[in-house]
Amino acid sequence: MAQHELQNNKQNPLRDVGTLIVMVLLSLLGAIIGVQLITTLGVTPNTSIIGALFAMLLARIPMQAFQRYRSIHTQNLAQTVISSATFGAANSLLMPIAIPYVMGQPQLILPMFIGVSVAMLLDAYLLYRLFDTKVFPASNAWPPGVAAAEAIKAGDKGGRQAWLLVAGVIVGLGGAMLKIPMAAFGTAFIGNIWALSMFGIGLLIRAYAQPLAGMDLNAMYIPHGMMVGAGLVSLIQVVQVVRAKNAEAKASFTQPTTEVRKALGLGAFGYIAIAALLALAGGLYSEMSLGMLIAFIVYAAFAAFFHELIVGIAAMHSGWFPAFAVALITLIVGILIGFPPLALCVLTGFTAATGPAFADMGFDLKAGFILRGYGKDLQAELLGRRIQLFAALIAFVIAIPVVWYAHIGYFAQDLVPPVARVYAKTIQAGAQPGIAYSLMIWAIPGALIQLIGGPKRQLGVLLATGLLINSVMAGWAVITGIVLRIIIIRIWGEKGRTPMEILAAGFIAGDALYSFFNSIFSSKAK
Repeated sequence: MAQHELQNNKQNPLRDVGTLIVMVLLSLLGAIIGVQLITTLGVTPNTSIIGALFAMLLARIPMQAFQRYRSIHTQNLAQTVISSATFGAANSLLMPIAIPYVMGQPQLILPMFIGVSVAMLLDAYLLYRLFDTKVFPASNAWPPGVAAAEAIKAGDKGGRQAWLLVAGVIVGLGGAMLKIPMAAFGTAFIGNIWALSMFGIGLLIRAYAQPLAGMDLNAMYIPHGMMVGAGLVSLIQVVQVVRAKNAEAKASFTQPTTEVRKALGLGAFGYIAIAALLALAGGLYSEMSLGMLIAFIVYAAFAAFFHELIVGIAAMHSGWFPAFAVALITLIVGILIGFPPLALCVLTGFTAATGPAFADMGFDLKAGFILRGYGKDLQAELLGRRIQLFAALIAFVIAIPVVWYAHIGYFAQDLVPPVARVYAKTIQAGAQPGIAYSLMIWAIPGALIQLIGGPKRQLGVLLATGLLINSVMAGWAVITGIVLRIIIIRIWGEKGRTPMEILAAGFIAGDALYSFFNSIFSSKAK
Protein backbone atom coordinates (compact mmCIF):
# COMPACT_ATOMS: atom_id res chain seq x y z
CA MET A 1 0.00 0.00 0.00
CA ALA A 2 1.52 3.24 -1.08
CA GLN A 3 2.04 6.09 1.32
CA HIS A 4 -0.75 8.25 -0.09
CA GLU A 5 -3.25 5.40 0.12
CA LEU A 6 -3.40 5.83 3.89
CA GLN A 7 -5.34 9.02 3.30
CA ASN A 8 -8.31 6.94 2.22
CA ASN A 9 -10.10 5.51 5.25
CA LYS A 10 -11.05 2.47 3.19
CA GLN A 11 -7.34 1.59 3.18
CA ASN A 12 -7.21 1.35 6.97
CA PRO A 13 -5.90 -2.23 7.41
CA LEU A 14 -7.93 -2.62 10.60
CA ARG A 15 -11.15 -2.31 8.58
CA ASP A 16 -10.32 -5.62 6.89
CA VAL A 17 -11.80 -8.51 8.90
CA GLY A 18 -9.03 -10.95 7.98
CA THR A 19 -6.31 -8.50 9.04
CA LEU A 20 -8.15 -7.66 12.25
CA ILE A 21 -8.38 -11.35 13.17
CA VAL A 22 -4.62 -11.77 12.66
CA MET A 23 -3.96 -8.69 14.83
CA VAL A 24 -6.15 -10.14 17.58
CA LEU A 25 -4.30 -13.47 17.40
CA LEU A 26 -0.92 -11.71 17.53
CA SER A 27 -2.13 -9.72 20.54
CA LEU A 28 -3.11 -12.94 22.31
CA LEU A 29 0.27 -14.47 21.45
CA GLY A 30 2.14 -11.39 22.67
CA ALA A 31 0.24 -11.30 25.97
CA ILE A 32 0.88 -15.00 26.61
CA ILE A 33 4.58 -14.60 25.79
CA GLY A 34 4.89 -11.60 28.10
CA VAL A 35 3.20 -13.32 31.07
CA GLN A 36 5.17 -16.54 30.62
CA LEU A 37 8.60 -14.98 30.31
CA ILE A 38 8.36 -12.33 33.02
CA THR A 39 7.27 -14.97 35.56
CA THR A 40 9.79 -17.67 34.57
CA LEU A 41 12.81 -15.58 33.60
CA GLY A 42 12.02 -12.08 34.82
CA VAL A 43 12.54 -10.54 31.37
CA THR A 44 10.30 -9.19 28.63
CA PRO A 45 11.79 -9.61 25.14
CA ASN A 46 11.11 -7.16 22.33
CA THR A 47 8.67 -9.02 20.08
CA SER A 48 8.29 -6.30 17.41
CA ILE A 49 10.52 -8.10 14.93
CA ILE A 50 8.54 -11.34 15.49
CA GLY A 51 5.29 -9.61 14.52
CA ALA A 52 6.82 -8.06 11.42
CA LEU A 53 8.38 -11.37 10.33
CA PHE A 54 5.09 -13.19 10.88
CA ALA A 55 3.29 -10.74 8.57
CA MET A 56 6.11 -11.08 6.00
CA LEU A 57 5.75 -14.87 6.06
CA LEU A 58 1.98 -14.63 5.56
CA ALA A 59 2.63 -12.36 2.58
CA ARG A 60 4.71 -15.11 0.96
CA ILE A 61 1.81 -17.58 0.94
CA PRO A 62 0.72 -17.80 -2.73
CA MET A 63 -2.97 -17.15 -2.09
CA GLN A 64 -5.00 -14.03 -2.76
CA ALA A 65 -6.25 -13.82 0.83
CA PHE A 66 -2.69 -13.30 2.10
CA GLN A 67 -1.66 -10.58 -0.37
CA ARG A 68 -2.88 -7.91 2.07
CA TYR A 69 0.14 -8.68 4.27
CA ARG A 70 2.52 -7.43 1.59
CA SER A 71 1.68 -3.91 2.76
CA ILE A 72 4.49 -2.44 4.86
CA HIS A 73 1.83 -0.59 6.85
CA THR A 74 0.03 -3.83 7.72
CA GLN A 75 3.38 -5.32 8.76
CA ASN A 76 3.93 -2.21 10.90
CA LEU A 77 0.61 -2.87 12.62
CA ALA A 78 1.62 -6.50 13.22
CA GLN A 79 4.78 -5.45 15.04
CA THR A 80 2.82 -2.80 16.93
CA VAL A 81 0.16 -5.13 18.33
CA ILE A 82 2.45 -7.96 19.42
CA SER A 83 4.95 -5.70 21.18
CA SER A 84 2.16 -3.68 22.83
CA ALA A 85 0.53 -6.85 24.14
CA THR A 86 3.85 -8.28 25.37
CA PHE A 87 5.02 -5.24 27.33
CA GLY A 88 1.50 -4.33 28.43
CA ALA A 89 0.69 -7.77 29.83
CA ALA A 90 4.05 -8.33 31.52
CA ASN A 91 5.28 -4.93 32.70
CA SER A 92 2.13 -2.84 33.04
CA LEU A 93 -0.37 -5.44 34.32
CA LEU A 94 1.06 -8.63 35.83
CA MET A 95 4.09 -7.17 37.60
CA PRO A 96 2.12 -4.48 39.54
CA ILE A 97 -0.54 -6.92 40.82
CA ALA A 98 2.17 -9.37 41.89
CA ILE A 99 3.37 -6.88 44.52
CA PRO A 100 0.25 -7.08 46.77
CA TYR A 101 0.21 -10.86 46.27
CA VAL A 102 3.80 -11.19 47.49
CA MET A 103 3.08 -8.86 50.43
CA GLY A 104 0.09 -10.94 51.52
CA GLN A 105 -2.50 -8.31 50.59
CA PRO A 106 -4.80 -10.21 48.17
CA GLN A 107 -7.63 -7.70 48.69
CA LEU A 108 -5.53 -5.14 46.82
CA ILE A 109 -5.13 -7.22 43.65
CA LEU A 110 -8.46 -6.31 42.01
CA PRO A 111 -8.34 -2.53 42.69
CA MET A 112 -4.67 -2.51 41.67
CA PHE A 113 -5.50 -4.36 38.46
CA ILE A 114 -8.25 -1.91 37.55
CA GLY A 115 -6.01 1.07 38.31
CA VAL A 116 -2.98 -0.14 36.36
CA SER A 117 -5.16 -1.18 33.41
CA VAL A 118 -6.44 2.38 33.11
CA ALA A 119 -2.91 3.74 33.66
CA MET A 120 -1.55 1.53 30.85
CA LEU A 121 -4.15 2.80 28.37
CA LEU A 122 -3.52 6.41 29.42
CA ASP A 123 0.23 5.81 29.14
CA ALA A 124 0.02 4.74 25.49
CA TYR A 125 -2.40 7.54 24.60
CA LEU A 126 -0.12 10.18 26.11
CA LEU A 127 2.86 9.00 24.04
CA TYR A 128 0.64 9.14 20.95
CA ARG A 129 -0.17 12.77 21.80
CA LEU A 130 3.46 13.63 22.64
CA PHE A 131 5.19 11.82 19.77
CA ASP A 132 7.02 14.19 17.41
CA THR A 133 6.79 17.20 19.69
CA LYS A 134 9.61 19.25 21.19
CA VAL A 135 9.62 16.87 24.16
CA PHE A 136 9.70 13.56 22.24
CA PRO A 137 10.81 14.31 18.65
CA ALA A 138 10.34 11.66 15.98
CA SER A 139 13.82 12.58 14.70
CA ASN A 140 15.44 11.16 17.86
CA ALA A 141 16.82 7.63 17.94
CA TRP A 142 14.09 5.27 19.29
CA PRO A 143 16.50 2.42 18.24
CA PRO A 144 14.15 -0.62 18.33
CA GLY A 145 11.72 1.32 16.15
CA VAL A 146 14.46 1.95 13.59
CA ALA A 147 15.35 -1.75 13.63
CA ALA A 148 11.74 -2.81 13.02
CA ALA A 149 11.30 -0.28 10.20
CA GLU A 150 14.52 -1.23 8.45
CA ALA A 151 13.62 -4.92 8.62
CA ILE A 152 10.22 -4.23 7.03
CA LYS A 153 11.71 -1.92 4.38
CA ALA A 154 14.40 -4.41 3.46
CA GLY A 155 11.87 -7.21 3.13
CA ASP A 156 9.74 -5.00 0.87
CA LYS A 157 12.50 -3.62 -1.39
CA GLY A 158 15.10 -6.35 -1.48
CA GLY A 159 18.39 -5.52 -3.20
CA ARG A 160 21.55 -4.22 -1.54
CA GLN A 161 19.77 -2.86 1.54
CA ALA A 162 18.14 -6.22 2.16
CA TRP A 163 21.49 -7.98 2.02
CA LEU A 164 23.02 -5.42 4.38
CA LEU A 165 20.20 -6.02 6.83
CA VAL A 166 20.54 -9.81 6.52
CA ALA A 167 24.29 -9.49 7.17
CA GLY A 168 23.53 -7.35 10.22
CA VAL A 169 20.99 -9.86 11.53
CA ILE A 170 23.48 -12.74 11.12
CA VAL A 171 26.19 -10.79 12.95
CA GLY A 172 23.64 -9.81 15.61
CA LEU A 173 22.59 -13.42 16.13
CA GLY A 174 26.20 -14.60 16.26
CA GLY A 175 27.22 -11.90 18.72
CA ALA A 176 24.21 -12.57 20.95
CA MET A 177 25.06 -16.28 21.00
CA LEU A 178 28.51 -15.26 22.27
CA LYS A 179 26.78 -13.22 25.02
CA ILE A 180 27.67 -9.90 23.39
CA PRO A 181 24.80 -7.38 23.83
CA MET A 182 24.40 -6.61 20.13
CA ALA A 183 21.36 -4.38 20.74
CA ALA A 184 23.60 -2.03 22.73
CA PHE A 185 26.27 -2.23 20.01
CA GLY A 186 23.78 -1.43 17.26
CA THR A 187 22.19 1.40 19.22
CA ALA A 188 25.58 3.14 19.36
CA PHE A 189 25.36 3.67 15.58
CA ILE A 190 21.87 5.18 15.70
CA GLY A 191 21.31 7.17 18.89
CA ASN A 192 22.50 10.56 20.09
CA ILE A 193 26.25 10.20 20.41
CA TRP A 194 26.51 12.40 23.54
CA ALA A 195 23.68 10.65 25.36
CA LEU A 196 24.97 7.20 24.44
CA SER A 197 28.53 8.09 25.49
CA MET A 198 27.26 8.93 28.97
CA PHE A 199 25.17 5.76 28.97
CA GLY A 200 28.26 3.67 28.11
CA ILE A 201 30.39 5.48 30.71
CA GLY A 202 27.71 4.81 33.34
CA LEU A 203 27.65 1.11 32.46
CA LEU A 204 31.44 0.84 32.77
CA ILE A 205 31.63 2.81 36.03
CA ARG A 206 28.97 0.54 37.55
CA ALA A 207 30.81 -2.58 36.37
CA TYR A 208 34.31 -1.62 37.52
CA ALA A 209 33.64 0.44 40.65
CA GLN A 210 33.61 -2.59 42.96
CA PRO A 211 36.50 -4.66 41.54
CA LEU A 212 38.78 -1.62 41.10
CA ALA A 213 37.75 0.71 43.93
CA GLY A 214 35.85 -1.60 46.25
CA MET A 215 32.68 0.50 45.92
CA ASP A 216 29.27 -1.14 45.59
CA LEU A 217 27.46 1.75 43.90
CA ASN A 218 24.07 0.08 44.20
CA ALA A 219 24.42 -0.54 47.95
CA MET A 220 25.48 3.10 48.39
CA TYR A 221 22.43 4.30 46.38
CA ILE A 222 24.67 6.39 44.14
CA PRO A 223 22.83 5.57 40.87
CA HIS A 224 19.52 6.26 42.57
CA GLY A 225 20.66 9.65 43.85
CA MET A 226 22.06 10.56 40.44
CA MET A 227 18.76 9.67 38.79
CA VAL A 228 16.77 11.69 41.32
CA GLY A 229 18.86 14.81 40.62
CA ALA A 230 19.03 14.32 36.86
CA GLY A 231 15.36 13.39 36.68
CA LEU A 232 14.16 16.45 38.55
CA VAL A 233 16.24 18.75 36.36
CA SER A 234 14.97 16.91 33.28
CA LEU A 235 11.37 17.54 34.36
CA ILE A 236 12.15 21.24 34.77
CA GLN A 237 13.74 21.25 31.31
CA VAL A 238 10.62 19.64 29.85
CA VAL A 239 8.51 22.42 31.33
CA GLN A 240 10.90 25.03 29.90
CA VAL A 241 10.78 23.40 26.46
CA VAL A 242 6.99 23.38 26.52
CA ARG A 243 6.80 27.02 27.58
CA ALA A 244 9.36 28.20 25.00
CA LYS A 245 7.73 29.92 22.04
CA ASN A 246 9.77 29.42 18.94
CA ALA A 247 8.32 29.64 15.43
CA GLU A 248 11.09 27.52 13.96
CA ALA A 249 10.49 24.78 16.52
CA LYS A 250 6.76 24.79 15.77
CA ALA A 251 7.46 24.23 12.08
CA SER A 252 9.77 21.28 12.75
CA PHE A 253 7.26 18.91 14.31
CA THR A 254 3.98 17.31 13.28
CA GLN A 255 2.46 18.14 16.68
CA PRO A 256 2.13 21.79 17.89
CA THR A 257 3.29 23.07 21.28
CA THR A 258 -0.32 23.47 22.37
CA GLU A 259 -0.78 19.72 21.96
CA VAL A 260 2.08 19.11 24.40
CA ARG A 261 0.46 21.29 27.05
CA LYS A 262 -2.89 19.61 26.58
CA ALA A 263 -1.36 16.13 26.76
CA LEU A 264 0.66 16.89 29.89
CA GLY A 265 -2.41 18.46 31.49
CA LEU A 266 -4.49 15.39 30.65
CA GLY A 267 -1.76 13.16 32.07
CA ALA A 268 -1.59 15.12 35.32
CA PHE A 269 -5.37 15.01 35.77
CA GLY A 270 -5.54 11.34 34.78
CA TYR A 271 -2.81 10.20 37.16
CA ILE A 272 -4.28 12.14 40.07
CA ALA A 273 -7.67 10.52 39.37
CA ILE A 274 -6.16 7.02 39.18
CA ALA A 275 -4.10 7.59 42.35
CA ALA A 276 -7.25 8.74 44.19
CA LEU A 277 -9.16 5.70 42.91
CA LEU A 278 -6.42 3.35 44.10
CA ALA A 279 -6.19 5.07 47.48
CA LEU A 280 -9.93 4.81 48.09
CA ALA A 281 -10.40 1.30 46.66
CA GLY A 282 -7.35 0.07 48.56
CA GLY A 283 -8.71 1.38 51.87
CA LEU A 284 -5.72 3.64 52.53
CA TYR A 285 -7.99 6.16 54.29
CA SER A 286 -8.13 3.74 57.25
CA GLU A 287 -4.36 3.94 57.73
CA MET A 288 -3.63 7.61 57.09
CA SER A 289 -4.88 11.00 58.17
CA LEU A 290 -6.66 13.16 55.61
CA GLY A 291 -3.55 15.31 55.12
CA MET A 292 -1.32 12.27 54.61
CA LEU A 293 -3.88 10.74 52.23
CA ILE A 294 -3.90 13.88 50.08
CA ALA A 295 -0.08 13.97 50.18
CA PHE A 296 -0.02 10.33 49.04
CA ILE A 297 -2.36 10.98 46.09
CA VAL A 298 -0.30 13.98 44.95
CA TYR A 299 3.01 12.14 45.34
CA ALA A 300 1.73 8.98 43.63
CA ALA A 301 0.54 11.02 40.63
CA PHE A 302 3.87 12.88 40.49
CA ALA A 303 5.84 9.63 40.81
CA ALA A 304 3.86 8.05 37.96
CA PHE A 305 4.49 11.11 35.77
CA PHE A 306 8.18 11.18 36.74
CA HIS A 307 8.53 7.48 35.97
CA GLU A 308 6.79 7.80 32.61
CA LEU A 309 8.84 10.75 31.35
CA ILE A 310 12.22 9.47 32.56
CA VAL A 311 11.62 5.99 31.14
CA GLY A 312 10.44 7.57 27.87
CA ILE A 313 13.49 9.84 27.59
CA ALA A 314 15.92 6.98 28.30
CA ALA A 315 14.15 4.74 25.78
CA MET A 316 14.11 7.47 23.13
CA HIS A 317 17.87 8.00 23.30
CA SER A 318 19.25 4.56 24.14
CA GLY A 319 16.56 1.95 23.45
CA TRP A 320 16.85 0.87 27.11
CA PHE A 321 14.22 1.83 29.66
CA PRO A 322 15.11 1.30 33.35
CA ALA A 323 11.47 1.02 34.41
CA PHE A 324 12.04 -1.26 37.42
CA ALA A 325 14.95 0.82 38.74
CA VAL A 326 13.16 4.17 38.45
CA ALA A 327 10.08 2.69 40.17
CA LEU A 328 12.38 1.54 42.97
CA ILE A 329 13.64 5.12 43.34
CA THR A 330 10.11 6.50 43.72
CA LEU A 331 9.44 3.73 46.27
CA ILE A 332 12.52 4.64 48.31
CA VAL A 333 11.48 8.30 48.38
CA GLY A 334 7.98 7.19 49.45
CA ILE A 335 9.50 5.21 52.32
CA LEU A 336 11.49 8.28 53.41
CA ILE A 337 8.33 10.40 53.33
CA GLY A 338 6.80 7.96 55.81
CA PHE A 339 3.91 6.32 53.94
CA PRO A 340 2.67 3.06 55.55
CA PRO A 341 3.41 -0.32 53.88
CA LEU A 342 -0.08 -0.66 52.34
CA ALA A 343 0.26 2.75 50.68
CA LEU A 344 3.79 1.90 49.48
CA CYS A 345 2.44 -1.29 47.90
CA VAL A 346 -0.15 0.71 45.95
CA LEU A 347 2.41 3.39 45.07
CA THR A 348 4.94 0.93 43.67
CA GLY A 349 2.46 -0.99 41.54
CA PHE A 350 0.93 2.19 40.13
CA THR A 351 4.29 3.80 39.38
CA ALA A 352 5.78 0.69 37.79
CA ALA A 353 2.75 0.36 35.49
CA THR A 354 3.53 3.68 33.79
CA GLY A 355 6.49 3.88 31.46
CA PRO A 356 6.80 0.53 29.61
CA ALA A 357 3.69 1.07 27.44
CA PHE A 358 4.77 4.69 26.94
CA ALA A 359 8.26 3.75 25.74
CA ASP A 360 7.13 0.82 23.59
CA MET A 361 4.53 3.01 21.88
CA GLY A 362 7.36 5.38 20.98
CA PHE A 363 9.31 2.56 19.34
CA ASP A 364 6.28 1.50 17.31
CA LEU A 365 5.41 5.03 16.18
CA LYS A 366 9.04 5.62 15.18
CA ALA A 367 8.87 2.53 12.95
CA GLY A 368 5.64 3.79 11.39
CA PHE A 369 7.10 7.29 10.98
CA ILE A 370 10.00 5.89 8.93
CA LEU A 371 7.76 3.62 6.83
CA ARG A 372 5.37 6.47 6.05
CA GLY A 373 8.17 8.65 4.69
CA TYR A 374 9.38 10.62 7.73
CA GLY A 375 6.27 12.79 7.90
CA LYS A 376 6.67 14.39 4.46
CA ASP A 377 2.98 13.75 3.80
CA LEU A 378 1.50 15.19 6.99
CA GLN A 379 -2.03 13.91 6.41
CA ALA A 380 -0.86 10.36 5.73
CA GLU A 381 1.47 10.47 8.75
CA LEU A 382 -1.20 11.62 11.19
CA LEU A 383 -3.73 9.10 9.88
CA GLY A 384 -1.22 6.26 9.99
CA ARG A 385 -0.22 7.23 13.51
CA ARG A 386 -3.86 7.20 14.61
CA ILE A 387 -4.37 3.74 13.09
CA GLN A 388 -1.32 2.52 15.03
CA LEU A 389 -2.83 3.89 18.24
CA PHE A 390 -6.05 1.95 17.62
CA ALA A 391 -4.02 -1.19 16.95
CA ALA A 392 -2.06 -0.76 20.19
CA LEU A 393 -5.25 -0.15 22.17
CA ILE A 394 -6.75 -3.35 20.73
CA ALA A 395 -3.65 -5.20 21.94
CA PHE A 396 -3.85 -3.67 25.42
CA VAL A 397 -7.57 -4.39 25.75
CA ILE A 398 -6.93 -8.04 24.80
CA ALA A 399 -4.02 -8.26 27.25
CA ILE A 400 -6.24 -7.19 30.16
CA PRO A 401 -8.48 -10.31 30.35
CA VAL A 402 -5.55 -12.57 29.41
CA VAL A 403 -3.56 -11.36 32.43
CA TRP A 404 -6.56 -11.47 34.76
CA TYR A 405 -7.29 -15.06 33.75
CA ALA A 406 -3.62 -16.13 33.78
CA HIS A 407 -2.61 -14.56 37.10
CA ILE A 408 -4.83 -16.94 39.09
CA GLY A 409 -2.97 -20.02 37.91
CA TYR A 410 0.46 -18.42 38.00
CA PHE A 411 0.05 -17.03 41.54
CA ALA A 412 -1.33 -20.38 42.71
CA GLN A 413 2.02 -21.88 41.65
CA ASP A 414 3.83 -18.93 43.29
CA LEU A 415 5.07 -17.81 39.86
CA VAL A 416 5.54 -14.05 40.02
CA PRO A 417 7.94 -11.59 38.35
CA PRO A 418 11.16 -11.63 40.45
CA VAL A 419 11.26 -7.83 40.69
CA ALA A 420 7.94 -7.89 42.59
CA ARG A 421 9.74 -9.69 45.41
CA VAL A 422 12.46 -7.02 45.35
CA TYR A 423 9.85 -4.29 45.78
CA ALA A 424 8.12 -6.22 48.57
CA LYS A 425 11.39 -6.79 50.47
CA THR A 426 12.28 -3.11 50.10
CA ILE A 427 8.91 -2.10 51.57
CA GLN A 428 9.24 -4.58 54.43
CA ALA A 429 12.82 -3.48 55.19
CA GLY A 430 11.72 0.16 55.49
CA ALA A 431 14.03 3.17 55.57
CA GLN A 432 17.66 2.25 56.13
CA PRO A 433 20.13 4.64 57.78
CA GLY A 434 21.97 6.88 55.33
CA ILE A 435 19.66 6.45 52.32
CA ALA A 436 18.28 9.98 52.47
CA TYR A 437 21.76 11.46 52.83
CA SER A 438 23.12 9.43 49.92
CA LEU A 439 20.21 10.38 47.67
CA MET A 440 20.62 14.09 48.45
CA ILE A 441 24.40 14.11 48.05
CA TRP A 442 24.47 12.23 44.75
CA ALA A 443 21.49 14.10 43.39
CA ILE A 444 23.73 17.18 43.13
CA PRO A 445 26.21 15.85 40.50
CA GLY A 446 23.32 14.18 38.66
CA ALA A 447 21.49 17.50 38.49
CA LEU A 448 24.61 19.40 37.39
CA ILE A 449 25.46 16.96 34.59
CA GLN A 450 21.86 17.06 33.34
CA LEU A 451 21.89 20.86 33.49
CA ILE A 452 25.15 21.10 31.52
CA GLY A 453 23.98 18.68 28.81
CA GLY A 454 20.60 20.34 28.32
CA PRO A 455 17.26 18.78 27.32
CA LYS A 456 18.44 17.46 23.93
CA ARG A 457 21.41 15.45 25.14
CA GLN A 458 19.98 14.19 28.47
CA LEU A 459 23.48 13.47 29.80
CA GLY A 460 22.49 13.13 33.45
CA VAL A 461 19.53 10.82 32.84
CA LEU A 462 21.53 8.55 30.53
CA LEU A 463 24.53 8.44 32.90
CA ALA A 464 22.21 7.46 35.75
CA THR A 465 20.54 4.87 33.50
CA GLY A 466 23.93 3.29 32.84
CA LEU A 467 24.78 3.33 36.56
CA LEU A 468 21.54 1.48 37.34
CA ILE A 469 22.38 -1.41 34.97
CA ASN A 470 25.05 -3.95 35.85
CA SER A 471 26.38 -5.08 32.45
CA VAL A 472 30.05 -4.62 31.65
CA MET A 473 29.64 -6.16 28.18
CA ALA A 474 26.92 -3.65 27.30
CA GLY A 475 29.23 -0.84 28.38
CA TRP A 476 32.05 -1.98 26.11
CA ALA A 477 29.61 -2.67 23.28
CA VAL A 478 28.28 0.90 23.42
CA ILE A 479 31.72 2.51 23.64
CA THR A 480 33.14 0.29 20.84
CA GLY A 481 30.15 1.09 18.64
CA ILE A 482 30.58 4.83 19.17
CA VAL A 483 34.30 4.68 18.30
CA LEU A 484 33.56 2.68 15.11
CA ARG A 485 30.78 5.13 14.22
CA ILE A 486 33.18 8.08 14.46
CA ILE A 487 35.78 6.26 12.34
CA ILE A 488 33.20 5.34 9.65
CA ILE A 489 31.87 8.90 9.37
CA ARG A 490 35.41 10.34 9.18
CA ILE A 491 36.46 7.94 6.42
CA TRP A 492 33.28 7.79 4.30
CA GLY A 493 31.46 10.92 5.45
CA GLU A 494 27.68 11.03 5.10
CA LYS A 495 27.82 8.29 2.42
CA GLY A 496 28.65 5.81 5.14
CA ARG A 497 25.75 6.78 7.41
CA THR A 498 22.89 4.92 5.67
CA PRO A 499 24.59 1.50 5.27
CA MET A 500 25.96 1.85 8.81
CA GLU A 501 22.48 2.44 10.22
CA ILE A 502 20.98 -0.46 8.21
CA LEU A 503 23.65 -2.80 9.58
CA ALA A 504 23.01 -1.44 13.08
CA ALA A 505 19.30 -2.16 12.68
CA GLY A 506 20.27 -5.72 11.75
CA PHE A 507 22.42 -6.04 14.88
CA ILE A 508 19.46 -4.96 17.04
CA ALA A 509 17.04 -7.24 15.17
CA GLY A 510 19.40 -10.22 15.46
CA ASP A 511 19.82 -9.62 19.17
CA ALA A 512 16.03 -9.37 19.61
CA LEU A 513 15.45 -12.61 17.69
CA TYR A 514 18.04 -14.49 19.75
CA SER A 515 16.66 -13.03 23.00
CA PHE A 516 13.13 -14.04 22.06
CA PHE A 517 13.82 -17.65 21.07
CA ASN A 518 16.38 -18.17 23.81
CA SER A 519 13.82 -16.95 26.35
CA ILE A 520 11.15 -19.27 24.94
CA PHE A 521 13.41 -22.34 25.08
CA SER A 522 14.77 -21.41 28.53
CA SER A 523 11.24 -21.07 29.93
CA LYS A 524 10.31 -24.49 28.50
CA ALA A 525 13.41 -26.00 30.08
CA LYS A 526 12.27 -24.69 33.45
